[in-house]
Amino acid sequence: MGTIYKTGCVLCAQNCGLEIEVEANRIVKVKGDKINVKSEGYVCRKGLNVAYHQHNADRLKYPLKKVGDQFERISWDQAIDEIAAKLKSIIDQYGPRSFAYMGGGGQGCHFEAAFGVRLMRLLGSQYQYSALAQEFAGAFWVVGRTHGKQYLHDQPDVNNTEVLLTFGWNGMQSHQIPQAPRQLQRLAKDPNKLLIVVDPRVSETAKLADIHLQIRPGTDALLLKAMISMILAEGWENKDYLNEHTSGFDQVKSLFSNFDVRAALKVCNLHFDQVREVTKAYATRTSSLRYDLGIFMGRHSGLNSYLIVILQAICGRLCMPGGNVINGHMMPIGPHTDERDPKIWRTMTTNAFPVCGSFPPNVMPEEILSEHPERLRAVIVTQSNPLRSYADTTAYENAFRRLDLLVTGEVAMTETAALSHYVLPSRTGYESWDGTFFPMTYPGIHFQMRRPIIEPDGEPLELGEIHLRLADKLGLIPPIPESLYQAAEDSHAAFAKALMEYAMTEPKAMKTMPFILGKTLGKAMGSVHLAALWGMLQVAPKSLYKNAIRAGFQSGPGLGEELYQQILDHPEGIWVGRIDPENNFSEIKTEDGKINLNIPELLEELQSAEAQREEAMLVMPSQYPLILMAGRHTSMNANTMMRDPAWNEGKRACTLAMHPDDAAALNLKDGQQVRVTTEAGSEEIELEITETAHQGHVVIPHGFGMVYNGVKYGANVNRLTKNTHRDQFCTPMHRYVPCRVEAL
Repeated sequence: MGTIYKTGCVLCAQNCGLEIEVEANRIVKVKGDKINVKSEGYVCRKGLNVAYHQHNADRLKYPLKKVGDQFERISWDQAIDEIAAKLKSIIDQYGPRSFAYMGGGGQGCHFEAAFGVRLMRLLGSQYQYSALAQEFAGAFWVVGRTHGKQYLHDQPDVNNTEVLLTFGWNGMQSHQIPQAPRQLQRLAKDPNKLLIVVDPRVSETAKLADIHLQIRPGTDALLLKAMISMILAEGWENKDYLNEHTSGFDQVKSLFSNFDVRAALKVCNLHFDQVREVTKAYATRTSSLRYDLGIFMGRHSGLNSYLIVILQAICGRLCMPGGNVINGHMMPIGPHTDERDPKIWRTMTTNAFPVCGSFPPNVMPEEILSEHPERLRAVIVTQSNPLRSYADTTAYENAFRRLDLLVTGEVAMTETAALSHYVLPSRTGYESWDGTFFPMTYPGIHFQMRRPIIEPDGEPLELGEIHLRLADKLGLIPPIPESLYQAAEDSHAAFAKALMEYAMTEPKAMKTMPFILGKTLGKAMGSVHLAALWGMLQVAPKSLYKNAIRAGFQSGPGLGEELYQQILDHPEGIWVGRIDPENNFSEIKTEDGKINLNIPELLEELQSAEAQREEAMLVMPSQYPLILMAGRHTSMNANTMMRDPAWNEGKRACTLAMHPDDAAALNLKDGQQVRVTTEAGSEEIELEITETAHQGHVVIPHGFGMVYNGVKYGANVNRLTKNTHRDQFCTPMHRYVPCRVEAL
């Protein structure tokens, strides 16, 4: 019998509570933690198989340096010395725009961002690249305009809704809200509620739905515009809500007049009467809406997000019980970076801008391969594997080979690590103190700080510690008096007093605070991440303190310390705060406190979304007659964090899903190997013929094509996605990739 620990999953953004049994320093049993207040014992098969993430043959143990075509083991001191020297030389010669940090956005470990972003800033760069801008740039940019801040994306109040309308979201497999399968099954079984799914596929969620609108791929904008036009024509809009809580609708309302709804729905391959039924239910009942990658990474992604806000607003569903609400957060998922601010950088070659502080990974190859004098020359990659996670593997391979310095900090020898000059082993989410800041719950604000439950093998470090050592070697941390180290050993109260005195005399202290905390309190605690948590809670924004008091914490100067101690005392996680459910509109941060429905930058695209024009745009090129959905959530993929394929042994984990009519036309048989070709490249994959696919539409899951223990498993779908096949926010159109399929 081993030791049982309460912890959380690190394989998706839900971070469900787990009970893990550890014996002989190995995970031997996993089950859901019933007392975790967010997941309440729910766990999917990914979490149950998390041992395959923790224990695998690709785990990194020691720092490595590329010498010729081989890696050689080196010491941490040598690694940090050489990386710091090369980084300094590159920035001194080419300027701070030559350096980018790609990290901080992992599914289970966010604390490194406090150190990685700070290192980047101290080196004079603004270039942080992460998956946030790979998927959500258009949606988050829109809410920045409509809600006032880019991190205020809303979520459905599923517990109190009567009608849940979903677009491009297969929650039965992808989750994206706590306990999604449980919630969806509850809705589907309730005779007084409606679950409506808009999806080209007969997905697992669509099979549960009361109504499934099997939309033609790429036509979501037409459907949304038709629904809004129908509501206005029928007089179903909530006029009182529009007057009281929105602004700017008078400037855009005319764009929905005289819109040919029937022609638009014909292009969508949808029936007018059924869409009218769905629209009336959404407009006249307590309703909410959830959309996901089918919208985020499809045609018109930004416009679709804008239309969804308009749809929600005209029906009075934003910031309302049972509608879509803005969740509270312990820490914003990223800063508000309005590209209209001249202080916000744009990339030199592609003129791309950040959303929530993150630049789109789609443009990085061009920024490296450019001949611009300030092109990217040095990149530090952490918690991401761009050679399998981001669009256009071939472009990334060519670009990364051109870099003067590529450093990867990772738990395993990923494809990106294999191409790097230096590979630095990081601890897993079960070997370090760490947590996430995903704003997934309402009205409570949940937080769980995972603690180490496995002793690391070899010399891996917390990622924050790696950034700290680099900052120290680069001379970015000011001198720290011995008295501060001593105070850190004495007590938190003594340390807080000494830190305040130090900060008042050291002008660089505030800009380098994560590193100062890590070197002093982190040394005493044995974790720089834990020190960062303590520091964050001492200077938390007033909104978190107000929410904490609403959740039952005591007000006063010791509130930050109380929060910290309660988090440590409850490894299963706690409610650290509660937003005011009676006044969700207070979360809106526009100047007038109203939802702004006029986004001038999108009006031309909105106006041009008409049936005839869209039909012409949807004609496929003769050499690529099919549409590839590049990336599909299933219970058998977990991005690139499950490298050992043994966890899916016996399952058809990576196949190309195709409709029987398409297979018959191509004379293809189930189970045979086929070649999929796009503008970007080709991949070979097993064919799966299924009625769940939409005719003319084929699907490949993401998170495969990894080389594990020297063998490639499955198809790398990002070999098929061209980085220039993107929208105005540089979001790759993974859900609409022209392709052809042939027998081998």
